Amino acid sequence: MNQSRLSELLAPVLSTQGLELDDLEVVPAGKRRVVRVVVDGDGPQGQGPDLDQISTATRAVSDALDASDAMGDRPYTLEVSSRGVSRPLTRPAHYRRNIGRLLTVTLAGGEQITGRVVAADEESVSLADGEAVASYLLTDVHKAVVQVEMNRRLADDPGETDEEDSGLDATEPDGKE
Repeated sequence: MNQSRLSELLAPVLSTQGLELDDLEVVPAGKRRVVRVVVDGDGPQGQGPDLDQISTATRAVSDALDASDAMGDRPYTLEVSSRGVSRPLTRPAHYRRNIGRLLTVTLAGGEQITGRVVAADEESVSLADGEAVASYLLTDVHKAVVQVEMNRRLADDPGETDEEDSGLDATEPDGKE
């Protein structure tokens, strides 16, 4: 089993789903192997694939693997997932898909910057730190990672958070009318 052969098999399958093959890993797990397929794409919101796309892609990848001899006779377990937030951003599309999110960027010289992505194109990313916005060439970025924010206020409704509404009336601290 050759990983480049698997990539050649799976990339077009994922492309028909509107997704990209971001990473592929095959690791031994006892008598079986685990095939980990990491996908990326714009998704319906422009910020990555949603669960429906992952589910459809999993079926398509499974069907493609079953129809080919790429995995040989040994059994395997298939895992298909999105990039998640823990993987470093490495391509211009990764930055574009994370507009509005907080990043920690390490520049080639070692300087670390934390800011919110306000714009990104094929060559640069613009980060806002408070009121100041600075642009950085992607070639100068050594590493960039999305920072997980709990209870972040949404930009389109400053009174709401990412967490579910507690059900309490904002005018009454105990929720009583």
